[in-house]
Amino acid sequence: MNNLNITNDVCKFLKNLPSKQAVQLYERIFQLGRTTEFSDVKHLAGYPGYFRIDQGEYRIIFKKENDVILIPCVGKRNDDEVYKSFKRKQ
Repeated sequence: MNNLNITNDVCKFLKNLPSKQAVQLYERIFQLGRTTEFSDVKHLAGYPGYFRIDQGEYRIIFKKENDVILIPCVGKRNDDEVYKSFKRKQ
């Protein structure tokens, strides 16, 4: 089992979602804590060590370092705002 490190920005984003979407994203994030071996995990182009995974209409960006899963950004996947937000944090 991995430890989860979720940024404050991600927590704020999740708090502002409708409960159904928030619960789905929380479940997916906690699944990442158990394993990162999912068929839909893809490398994030241009960012070594970072990956992306989708949950419904949302995208979760994460990085695995030893036993820690860092989740710096979550956002809608149909626009590029999630990537813009991620780039600002780098």
